[in-house]
Amino acid sequence: MATLPNPLPKLAADPSGSTLGLELPAGRLIDVTAEGPSDEPLLWCADGPARPGDYDALRPARRAAGLLPVLLDVGGIQGGLDEWELRPDEVSYPGDHDAEEVLEEFWEEYAPDELAPDEDYGHEWPGLAPATEQEPAVDPDARAAEIADSLADSGTWLKEPRLALVPARRSADIPAAIGWSGPVNYEDDVARLCAVLRSWEDRFGIRVVALTFDQLVLSVAAPPTTQEEAEAVAVEHFAFCPDNITQGDDDILRAYAQHEVLNQRVWSFWWD
Repeated sequence: MATLPNPLPKLAADPSGSTLGLELPAGRLIDVTAEGPSDEPLLWCADGPARPGDYDALRPARRAAGLLPVLLDVGGIQGGLDEWELRPDEVSYPGDHDAEEVLEEFWEEYAPDELAPDEDYGHEWPGLAPATEQEPAVDPDARAAEIADSLADSGTWLKEPRLALVPARRSADIPAAIGWSGPVNYEDDVARLCAVLRSWEDRFGIRVVALTFDQLVLSVAAPPTTQEEAEAVAVEHFAFCPDNITQGDDDILRAYAQHEVLNQRVWSFWWD
């Protein structure tokens, strides 16, 4: 994968990040991959649990050092980050892929078998959903901070969220930058999915806010505001992650669009 210059090695000698214009809490650099130690750290991760306000406090890291914040849940049954089977050397570059081509390929492969015969959506790829017509009501980065705070608060479904910093060009690239293998049983090159995330960044103001071993959580600054718009996006969600719909409480796109897409500030995805 094509990468930016990695500023993370500087934190080995400067754990607080002061030379990068940061004030970091105690943390550690992660270089463990499925193939052994990487040549350079993949990310920095805080030692303590994330608290409301922590994500927003590290947003200046993007301007100062090209590092993007994300929450990582290290409390799942798979264990900590050392057990996540990160595979950065097996990832291509998101910019080398076309989002619509990726989604169309998945749709044509999975829709005929997974969608019910009486589904109103034909099995021919309908094309990308249009961008939400109105301007985002909030800045996408401000929405991301808002959602991160809600996830870091006690009582959420994240078990042990930790704040992390990842060297990436844009939030959509974070999974590819660390070689995240959450969707490996569906797509073994996560950069192809990141190409879709880039498109959602442009059309709906999404940000990658949190990752678990196999789940992806996005904030959404400009979600669809009509059922028709939401159903068009639900088609993309199905192509992106069929497990979200076919193994969820709702197994039809219309119901999924109404409950999980329409006016929703958060989109989440899980791969079996």
